[in-house]
Amino acid sequence: MALPMFSLKPVDETYFDHAPLRFVHTWSISRPAASVWAELVSDEPLHWCSGLKIRWTSPRPFGAGTTRRAVAMGAMANDAYFFAWEEGRRHSFYFTHGRFPLFVSAAEDYLVEPDGPHRCRFTWRVGITPSAIGRVGTPLTKRLFHGFFRDTGRYFDAEHPVPTP
Repeated sequence: MALPMFSLKPVDETYFDHAPLRFVHTWSISRPAASVWAELVSDEPLHWCSGLKIRWTSPRPFGAGTTRRAVAMGAMANDAYFFAWEEGRRHSFYFTHGRFPLFVSAAEDYLVEPDGPHRCRFTWRVGITPSAIGRVGTPLTKRLFHGFFRDTGRYFDAEHPVPTP
């Protein structure tokens, strides 16, 4: 018997500037932007992040309206809806459903920008509005995303993380 999924509220691009809980990290990567983008839209996106498994639930070609499911730590399933997609550059999604009622809303934004022919900058933004239950788990949420950011820097061998506000 499948566990129930709880609905989350949709958001838009402005959410990343005012969500109660925000994480942002930018890396300078010694790879062309197209190479990093290809990793982000591969059949196993973010495969380098410990404890995270993602599968697309929409067929290719991807764009606004695409969906996928992410499972963190083997149990925390979340369904995502991509509300923005600029092929080769940026995509943004919000979570539509989660296995546990930890968030009222949550969203992520990935931006890949060329920085010369063989380099790029990758910025990953996260916005979360925790539920009352989720506020108790905020330290775990922070640890989880900081781990994903650490794994991303290691995977791309980003020698010089770029500070972001």
